[in-house]
Amino acid sequence: MPADIVLPHITYRNVEDALAWLTRTFGFTEHYRYGEPGGPASGAQMFLGSAYIMLNSARPGCASPAQLGHLTQSLTVFVGDVDAHYERTKAAGANIVEELHETCYGERQYGVEDLEGHHWLFSQHARDVSPDEWGATIARS
Repeated sequence: MPADIVLPHITYRNVEDALAWLTRTFGFTEHYRYGEPGGPASGAQMFLGSAYIMLNSARPGCASPAQLGHLTQSLTVFVGDVDAHYERTKAAGANIVEELHETCYGERQYGVEDLEGHHWLFSQHARDVSPDEWGATIARS
């Protein structure tokens, strides 16, 4: 991995099911998987463009949103063509929780939940908007 990369670790009850779903629905590609020889995968790494994620198995102290009954985080992935990605995701039957739209800060994006209830935003830069135009304050160092 290059330096300065954030690599989220996402928990699933069944890593192999998650690998198949994330590939089919979002277009991720499996990089590698690991686990006990002859047993199911207990972890994996995947990528979509230059965005990488790690999958890990649920275990005591580490559960998915579906197991917990509430959202645990939200992941944003920037893609080259968010409209095409949205159509792919929708055609796969995923639970779209935020329709495709342009935000006040200039991103075109949509929100979706995966098979375990993780919240994902897929986004594409649409236009340049100054942070002060939408109410943000720029930190000064």
